[in-house]
This record gives sequence, C-alpha cells and structure tokens, in this order.
Amino acid sequence: MGRKRKNQREEEGKEEEQGEASSSAAPNPKQQRKADKSPQRQNLHHGFEPYPPSKVYRLVEPGPVLLVTTGSLADATHNVMTIGFHMVMQHESPPLIGICLGPWDASFAALKKQRQCVLAVPSVEMAPVVVDVGNCSADDDNDGDDGEETSKWQRFGLEAVPAAKVKAPLVGGSDVIANIECVVEDTKMVSKYSMWVLKPVKAWINPNKKPGEGGKMFHHRGNGTFVVDGEILDLKDRMVKWQEFQD
Repeated sequence: MGRKRKNQREEEGKEEEQGEASSSAAPNPKQQRKADKSPQRQNLHHGFEPYPPSKVYRLVEPGPVLLVTTGSLADATHNVMTIGFHMVMQHESPPLIGICLGPWDASFAALKKQRQCVLAVPSVEMAPVVVDVGNCSADDDNDGDDGEETSKWQRFGLEAVPAAKVKAPLVGGSDVIANIECVVEDTKMVSKYSMWVLKPVKAWINPNKKPGEGGKMFHHRGNGTFVVDGEILDLKDRMVKWQEFQD
C-alpha cells in the first residue's frame, strides 16, 4: 500500500508539472490585454506610430547634399558653402530650383548682390570635406599656420574654375558629379522663408561620374547621418504620363 500511494503521488506530481508547463506556454488572456494596452500599441493609428512634426524634415530632406558657390572668381570674392535644403520647382520653361539660404549664411549677401550662383553636386568621396565646409563660415577667423587669412577653398583644397555664364566659380575636381550655373529668378519668398528661386542657365556633368554610372550622391538624413545612392529601380515603362522627361 505504501509503495502504491508513493507511485500515485509521483504520477500526480508529474501531471501538475505538465499542467504548469502547458499553462505557461499558453497565452494568458489578462497578460494579452495588458500588452494590447501598452503605450506603444495604444499610440498606433492604423498601424502607424506618432512622429514629431518638428522632425519631419528627416523624412523628406534626403535630396543630394550640394555645394553652393557665390561671389566673383575674377575679383577673388568667391565663397563656397554646403546646403541640404533645396527642391526642384519646375522642369522647364524655364527649369527652376529652390534653395534655402538665409542671412545667417555669409553667402547670403553675395547672392543678394550678384544674383548668381553655382550649385555643385559632390560625389560620396567628398562627403567628409563637404560636411567640414558646412561647419564653418567665411566670416569665421580662418588664419593659417603662418597667420595669414585662408579661404575655405584653400583650407579644404577645393578647386575654383571659371563658369561660362555667371561670375561665381564652378567646383572643379574628379569627384564632382556636376555643376549648375544659376541666376536668381524670384526673391518673393526670401524675406519670409529664405527661399531663393533659381533658374539654371548652364550645366556641366563629369563624364566619369554620371549618376548611376560611377557617380554616387550622398543625402543628409537630417540628424548627422547620410545615405548613399545604391540600387537603381527602373520603372520607366510604368510612368506613362511622364515619358517626355525620360531619356
């Protein structure tokens, strides 16, 4: 009898252990309801999480980082700066590009005076230099080792070459993808938004760095990180309403 009761207790103990194991594996309805009410799930709106409006520029900003040259190469007043806020405004008749450049930039006065500039498209190999250019101003104290003032062109080893139709220089070098010579077309939005509307009057492209053929642009994500051009997705056959803009 003693041995029989012992065996019976052992079997009952095994059943309890199996029951506990199965109950821990199965979802607990109370725990499930609690998880559904977690802050992350409660804030979802049809599957989307809230995103701060103050940071939406990080979602739509990634056009290529550009260098902007202003002033005059002939009289050595030329300057260069980095921008990430720009947009295509019109394809043709005439083509128009908008850039954000405000009075906090040293180039603002030159652009306002000359009403001309060059937009240079650097390749990813220039990324460190382009970022460094964007972290200093022509108004900064940039004395060289010998105490003489140095320009950003000298400091970062950038080559200024004559443009064809504007006074501001092109940015030369094998790692520059393109240069776009521009004149100011409209300033109505400058005072309120620092938005300049530019009209390209001449453009140049590096035959060895064409986009998709060796030239890779880099794009600021708005938080100090960048993405680089990668795989090309060709959907020309589906863009039936835009064939006039395809090569």
